[in-house]
Amino acid sequence: MTKKLVLCDCLGSQAVDAKRISAASGLSCSKVYTNLCVGEIEQTATEIAGGDVIFACQQERQRFEQLADELDCDPPAFVDIRDRAGWGEGSPTAKMSALVAEAVLPAPLGKSVDVISNGTCLIIGGEAAIRAASDLCDTLAVTVLLSSGEDIPTDRRFDCIIGHLRNLSGALGGFSAKFDKLQQVIPGGRGAFLLSEAQNGAVSECDIVLDFSGGDPLVPAPEKREGYLRADPSHAPSVAKAVLTASQLVGTFEKPLYVNLQESLCAHSRAEQPACSNCINICPTGAITSAGEHVAIDPMVCAGCGSCAAVCPSGAISYDAPPVDTLFRRITTLASTYRKAGGDAPRLLVHDATHGREMISLLARFGRGLPDNVIPLEVEALAGFGHAEALSAFASGFVEVLILLSPKTERDGLNREIPLARAIAGEDALTVIDLADPEQLGELLYDPPTQPVHVTEPVLPIGSRRQVTRLAAKALYPDTDTLTLPKDAPYGAVVVDTEACTLCLSCVSLCPSGALGDNADKPQLRFQEDACLQCGLCSNICPENAITLKPQLTLTDDALAQTVLHEEEPAACIECGALFGVQSTVDKIMDKLAGTHSMFASSEAAKMIQMCDNCRVQAQFHSTDNPFQGGERPRVRTSEDYFSKRKDH
Repeated sequence: MTKKLVLCDCLGSQAVDAKRISAASGLSCSKVYTNLCVGEIEQTATEIAGGDVIFACQQERQRFEQLADELDCDPPAFVDIRDRAGWGEGSPTAKMSALVAEAVLPAPLGKSVDVISNGTCLIIGGEAAIRAASDLCDTLAVTVLLSSGEDIPTDRRFDCIIGHLRNLSGALGGFSAKFDKLQQVIPGGRGAFLLSEAQNGAVSECDIVLDFSGGDPLVPAPEKREGYLRADPSHAPSVAKAVLTASQLVGTFEKPLYVNLQESLCAHSRAEQPACSNCINICPTGAITSAGEHVAIDPMVCAGCGSCAAVCPSGAISYDAPPVDTLFRRITTLASTYRKAGGDAPRLLVHDATHGREMISLLARFGRGLPDNVIPLEVEALAGFGHAEALSAFASGFVEVLILLSPKTERDGLNREIPLARAIAGEDALTVIDLADPEQLGELLYDPPTQPVHVTEPVLPIGSRRQVTRLAAKALYPDTDTLTLPKDAPYGAVVVDTEACTLCLSCVSLCPSGALGDNADKPQLRFQEDACLQCGLCSNICPENAITLKPQLTLTDDALAQTVLHEEEPAACIECGALFGVQSTVDKIMDKLAGTHSMFASSEAAKMIQMCDNCRVQAQFHSTDNPFQGGERPRVRTSEDYFSKRKDH
């Protein structure tokens, strides 16, 4: 059944053209109501009872969902066209149509795993920790870590230990703590409690950690670590909030699996030689670690910022909540529906679900609202909106991309991706907004770009992030062959010093993407630019330092074909004529070893350098100083030999 869009002009505060919205979005529309949340609540109930409806209102979502529950009906869907379109200046119909069409796109269900917390809690600190333990001991299994045995309380409703926390890892339901100088309380006796002997390297596990030590956080990005609660021990409201939160962390919780890792695509290292470590360097929580030739991601520690997916050059790490192709479809739908409804020169405003949504709402209610050509796109991971996502917007027909940062947005990944996107699309094509004042946001948005991006024929961004980048760049520059990119870009060429290169092909054997190849029939180093990740492994392991990287994006089909970087004449075996190596290399070895090295002092021995493997073995076997030749084989002994020996004795 096709969804029905239920429209309301919110007491006449916005202009809603149901006919044009229906024609552009493909949805059937109700008549335009004016007060569905109060005065026309009976009509609202009728629409909900009809089933499969989507309300063009987010403000009263809770009321409509409660009404659906009372009617024993499925909850309706919602899309906000008032704050994001209707309460702005200009003609809002084209943007309303785009927002509606994007809202009804199918969204894949996210993957998750169950996390079980049994309520085992470690509290770190002094007096604040003891007070918190007293409040929580009836709810959680509490252990307090103290620095001194003088502070041990006599309250035995919770345990106390003395020591120093050396390391803390894990997350909610699976923390692992390592202690030094650990001493446990020995109950009984009169006077102060006795303590066990100090132990170093003791390991224990818990589900929840409360840190009231007042020192540095025990984990990276502590605000993103689930189950780790930290507060200033001198600030009572913060301590109380942490205690309340901890009391609710018992049971089974759903942990989203934010990213997907394909180990076979990872270019982290080969043969213990380092290459790409972008994700490790960028991860704020420390969830990504080296695991040999690829990286490993701890899904319990991952907070889903998306930075790793944005900077991964090979696509080994991809954001999966939702997948990136879902985002590409949303962007394409917004642009195409906007144009279909008569809109022109759309600008994309990318924001998060908290700070960005609130800024837009405040600007709409108390300010000028969004311009009619600024289309908002709410994303789960703002830091994961990288160069490929921005370029997909330009390829779809957007003339500008604006990214509204929030105070909690991870900036490191964006600081790498934004210069790359600008290098391809243009310096003025992408604007980063770091504001907390809705009025200032409005002033910036009503200032159109001086050099908007124009794509003559919008293209459909499909495929991997690398493929989308190439498609978008070709759409932006149909008559350009090559674009120069900034350092550390994941696209580029390999430049070989042919004078230094000996065609040892160690770079070929270790290239993680297959961009470098050889030729089985002749000494040749081949290269396919489209596959090159610019990971640097080839230049790192080249024994002659003959390889350098050249960041660039070739837009012609030459990037998809293999080209020859270096080739030489093959060496032919002087015995059988078989091709077995590089002639220049054989000549160099002859010059250095023939007649000078003890193993190749004679002319016959020196000839072996010019032989293939088989002929070299044959020549060595038949030489006078054959190392394979032994003495005369002993005669096989028979029974007669043994009988004769007995007779002699």
